[in-house]
Amino acid sequence: MAKIAVNSNRDDGVRGTTARIIAAGRGWAVSEVVCTLGPRDRPFEERHSGVSIAMVTGGTFTYRSHAGSELMTPGSLLLGGAGQPFECSHDHGAGDRCIAFSYSPEYFGALEVAPAFRALRVPPLRALSPLHAVAEAALNGAAEISWEELAIEVAVRASTLDRGLPAEPAMSSAAAEARVARIVREIDHAPDAPLELDAMARAARLSPYHFLRIFREVAGVTPHQHLLRRRLHRAALHLAGEPSKIVEIAFASGFGDVSNFNRAFRSEFGISPRAWRRSLAPAAISPAAHSGPAHLEQ
Repeated sequence: MAKIAVNSNRDDGVRGTTARIIAAGRGWAVSEVVCTLGPRDRPFEERHSGVSIAMVTGGTFTYRSHAGSELMTPGSLLLGGAGQPFECSHDHGAGDRCIAFSYSPEYFGALEVAPAFRALRVPPLRALSPLHAVAEAALNGAAEISWEELAIEVAVRASTLDRGLPAEPAMSSAAAEARVARIVREIDHAPDAPLELDAMARAARLSPYHFLRIFREVAGVTPHQHLLRRRLHRAALHLAGEPSKIVEIAFASGFGDVSNFNRAFRSEFGISPRAWRRSLAPAAISPAAHSGPAHLEQ
């Protein structure tokens, strides 16, 4: 039986970071982790106590280990092995928020997945969208789920996707990372804003060609994919947590045409907006029912 402690807050011993335990059981735990550090704070070494997978739900930060570094953006997964030292820095803005899944090595090994991750990050791919939306909807009280079932699904999906990623992180300059992080934060703040590639490139002070190349290199997806994914993610949360009409949610999420919204939502989540809303009624849900096959489709 999982131990649920939704209303308990604690300081996890890391300055500037607060962890709230959502659920825990033998060999696994899920926490909401909020960090308030910013560019003026110096990074410091931490260590993963167990196998760690963190869903980034807000903000950006740079995650470093002996294997290299990656810019973490909303919709991506942070990957860490038990005992692995790491640092997180916030050179491009203050604060981030994650839903962190932790596993003992024994529990993780019993899932019959690869014993160690090859990459530091899974970028915000389509295969992760339903899992992120389900987790945030449940965190917000808009859905009832089995957190242990979700933890298992996240572990299996992350391990599967990790096998298809390059083992070495892309070597991006600090200037390129800063430009991408700035645009990512702007998108995350207002995903419904009418942003075009040319406007984003001008904001980053790059040509559209160079901006597209650098964004894909740093974030792991294209600007359009990231913007569309954040709009659909926001729409999925609105569908779960409020009774507004689907057409109203589509327009409020930045879609100018409800048919385009329906088509994009079905492509991303595997079901229609209406079916998604029904699936998140007060009943246990299985993320696997919505996530489709694990692949690297962007």
